Amino acid sequence: MRGRRPPHAAVASSPPSSSASEEPVSDADLLAAARTWAADDPDPATRADLESLAVRAEGGDAEATAELADAMSGMLEFGTAGLRGRLGGGPNRMNRAVVIRAAAGLTAYLRTVRPQPFVVVGFDARTSSDVFAADTCAVVTGAGGRAVVLPRPLPTPVLAYAIRHLGADAGVMVTASHNPPEDNGYKVYVGDGSQIVPPVDGLIAAEIAAIESVASVPRADDGWETLDDETLESYLRDVVTVVEADSPREVTVVHTALHGVGSETVRRAFAAAGYAEPIPVPSQAEPDPMFPTVSFPNPEEPGAMDAALDLAEQTGPDVVVANDPDADRCAVAVPGPGGWRMLRGDEVGVLLGSHVLARGAAGGVRPDSPDCVFANSIVSSRMLAAMCRAAGVRHEETLTGFKWIARVPGLRYGYEEALGYCVDPVHVRDKDGVSAALLVAELVATLRAQGRSLTDRLDDLARDHGVHATDAFSIRVADLSLIGLIMDRLRAEPLTSVAGVDVTRADDLARGDGGLPPTEGLRYYLADDSRVIVRPSGTEPKLKVYLEVVEPVTGEDLKGARERAATRLAAVRADLEAATGL
Repeated sequence: MRGRRPPHAAVASSPPSSSASEEPVSDADLLAAARTWAADDPDPATRADLESLAVRAEGGDAEATAELADAMSGMLEFGTAGLRGRLGGGPNRMNRAVVIRAAAGLTAYLRTVRPQPFVVVGFDARTSSDVFAADTCAVVTGAGGRAVVLPRPLPTPVLAYAIRHLGADAGVMVTASHNPPEDNGYKVYVGDGSQIVPPVDGLIAAEIAAIESVASVPRADDGWETLDDETLESYLRDVVTVVEADSPREVTVVHTALHGVGSETVRRAFAAAGYAEPIPVPSQAEPDPMFPTVSFPNPEEPGAMDAALDLAEQTGPDVVVANDPDADRCAVAVPGPGGWRMLRGDEVGVLLGSHVLARGAAGGVRPDSPDCVFANSIVSSRMLAAMCRAAGVRHEETLTGFKWIARVPGLRYGYEEALGYCVDPVHVRDKDGVSAALLVAELVATLRAQGRSLTDRLDDLARDHGVHATDAFSIRVADLSLIGLIMDRLRAEPLTSVAGVDVTRADDLARGDGGLPPTEGLRYYLADDSRVIVRPSGTEPKLKVYLEVVEPVTGEDLKGARERAATRLAAVRADLEAATGL
């Protein structure tokens, strides 16, 4: 089946974004820049959007002027492995003009490595995702490369799998993951199926910057290939290998896709692995780019899991599993005395890590082997490292993001606290919410067969390695420069104590302190082994603060250790909220 380039894309209206401002420009310069960009925009919808803003701004509309200034404040920059931003007209928005430039920059970079690059493209069900995917194929084909596109909206892990499965030079996934409905994004993978890291992102950005206009980018009208279901079927055959053939299968799961693309793939994966199909949340099972039942389609956000937890109260499953809209993340909720509760990402991370470790050699775990490395990001709990020390297994700590975790040599298992888990790095070198859901099901079924639960397993881990209590909070801003001001203040007035405990070590991650590649952020270790990290988000306009305290368990006093850890954690949080307040 051959693909064709669509004529235009629909664009969702949205509030002003939060891009960093450049030097002030006169209204005349702003209007001229907007009209020049609009004249080069191939999409009638975003072109009209920008032209309308220019007319209103020219007439003295202050709100339109501010919106136009933000839309024209600079080209969307590569952040966490690509682009992400609001849909709309202008260089600081996600639109066909920006995507065509990004695709051209990526292809130009790839041609420095291979004259006729092979690129596989995937897309989710967000507004314009299919159009941006087709534009990417048109650019790659127009440059003499080979482009193939997945047959329909599918999870990000399927695209990550397809790169290695098909032997592609690069992959593009059009998704904004768990961002609000007015956003879209462009995730780029190069080479071995991992997301891009420096210096490749900078080299692609330089190629994008060299493009003078969209009109100058050759684009084919057809000639790329729409794949059939073979790649998805192969993914499903491989994904079931994350669970053991003879492990228990008796488990009941409630699942929500949060209006994303995960329902079909999760359902088929469970069936192929021999589990009962999950009980879906009907109102959230089908893809919907407006995400009508949630204010924010992220399982971590308050209210996002309410429908799934309500269904769990009615049906009494063993566990609730949720995916974010592109199904690369996995959230878990468990029953308890006070009702259902969401597990923190770190709790799921150490549970899955302990399960992989417990499977031993049968699960590919060989102590001290260079091909058996466990890893997590610096903002995740240190409990996995403690577990690995006890088991004699190598552990690595990486910068935030799976673009770093997936690149750890010999990776066997990796996770980060933001609900991302890589349980099958041989096939998917990225976080994968589908394979993680299967591993959760296996762990719950295994424990159920023993008359135990995930909560019981967490208790075991705390007794063995101490209570690792974690927390995090964010400061969302309308102006990204405010984040820089907070970071500048923390550097100018360094923290010397937190919650009455001395800071014994302060790392400026921007200098590469601690031996990791430089990244914006600050890390503090306290005398009582507490840890604090402050860093800007890589995908959203907010500053994030991560907290961890470690409380040893003496004898059988687990309850007391948890209470002491909670008290310490609350005190640390109060001090950091004050230190990072605007």
